[in-house]
Amino acid sequence: MEQASGSLQSLWRYPVKSMAGEQLDASEVTDRGLLGDRAFALIDDADGKIVSAKNPRKWPRLLEFGAAFVDDPGRGEDLPAVRITLPDGTTLSSQQADVDAALSAALGRPVRIETADLGQRTARAEEYWPDLEGLDFRDTVTDFDLPEGTFFDLSVLHLLTTATLRRLTELYPAGQFAPRRFRPNLIIDTSEAAGFAENDWVGRTVQIGDEVQLAVTEPCPRCVMTTLPQGDLPKDSGILRTAAQHNHVNVGVYASVLRPGRARRGDRVAVR
Repeated sequence: MEQASGSLQSLWRYPVKSMAGEQLDASEVTDRGLLGDRAFALIDDADGKIVSAKNPRKWPRLLEFGAAFVDDPGRGEDLPAVRITLPDGTTLSSQQADVDAALSAALGRPVRIETADLGQRTARAEEYWPDLEGLDFRDTVTDFDLPEGTFFDLSVLHLLTTATLRRLTELYPAGQFAPRRFRPNLIIDTSEAAGFAENDWVGRTVQIGDEVQLAVTEPCPRCVMTTLPQGDLPKDSGILRTAAQHNHVNVGVYASVLRPGRARRGDRVAVR
């Protein structure tokens, strides 16, 4: 029985973990999410951990880097090169010989770029935990493991509704709740739905267009990344504070892929 409906407003892919991504008109949805999503990550040569904006003291400018594929990835083919744009506007290719040296110079620490591999060992990353009352950074940091063979934090897909963005804005009108703060893969226009609409989707199936089926697995807990400046968005601790006070620090939901296929902007979305 259909419980809710809407349409696919936009699709977002992040070729390099923790860098700004690219908005798409359509994408293949595979067992590992949008084709090419988090296909690459930077590795800290000093400790072997994944370079992540979740640790802003160590990597303060990572969200100012942009990444986009030079060609649309084809299913069953080798991924094309990624064009990386540095904060100063310089562009690099993931395939150029000196890409690691150039990225290391831009970040001020030795790093290397790698691709995700199903057979590789589990990767580790770091995260600073904010004080949710004042949202000032503590001096402690925790390590966490990524799912084996991937560069995802927890799940292959993140869904976010326009209803949730509207509700957050109502609760904190001074905040700029731009989607890129939350790095969703799929933004679903839920029209006149109110509140945190996708909270009720956990345990249900989402149908996108004629092909794609997703299983909504759990709410998506947010972190300090949502408060960081990027582009014209200022640093704003109120973004995370609002989610903490009104929705248990969650914004959006995670999903796994039940049936792969092609998703297109404007596709009808049905929740059952």
